[in-house]
Amino acid sequence: MAASPLFEFALLCFVSLFTMVNPIGVIPVYTAMTAKLSPQESHRVARKASLTALFILLAFAMTGQWIFRFFSISTNSLRVVGGVIFFLMGYEMLQARLTRTQFDDETTHEYINDISITPLGIPIICGPGAITTSILLMNESKSPIESGIVLGAIILLIVFTYFLLLGAKQVTHLIGENGNKVMLRLMGLIVMVIAVEFFFSGLTPIVQDMLKIQ
Repeated sequence: MAASPLFEFALLCFVSLFTMVNPIGVIPVYTAMTAKLSPQESHRVARKASLTALFILLAFAMTGQWIFRFFSISTNSLRVVGGVIFFLMGYEMLQARLTRTQFDDETTHEYINDISITPLGIPIICGPGAITTSILLMNESKSPIESGIVLGAIILLIVFTYFLLLGAKQVTHLIGENGNKVMLRLMGLIVMVIAVEFFFSGLTPIVQDMLKIQ
């Protein structure tokens, strides 16, 4: 029995956003940044970072079409650029490279506010790839139901990321350092495949238009 088009679109939305946000890959960065914080303070960082990422993704998803019209940007051009961004991000993930931040001389309150918004909220959880993906998916939506699916996928993913961060230390202990590197590389491979699809789906109509191919 074939899956319904709406289910396929919902699956595409969730998988695309999941690979861009990469909640598993956020865990080691989050644990490194919150290593010297209490459990309550760590949870506050997770909540604030998740809300920041959610606001940014929803804002870009809902205003993406207006941005296109204002700057005269075509969807195909964004697909090409998005494909390049995804490919570079996927390559970085394939190398299992992680970002680390040190706890400096700031007060705990200032430190929590700083890392919650940047770099955790932006760009680690909500990076250029996730923002571009949300805009592309919203522009691929052909009905209000599909637009709602995109917004729902964003909310579901950020909620999942938030709860994953709450149990970050347990997850890190469960999968171990090698397990995390394996997950990063698998996600990187998926991102690179999606990148190729986005790139050529945007490049083909551009080349056809240049060559006047109907």
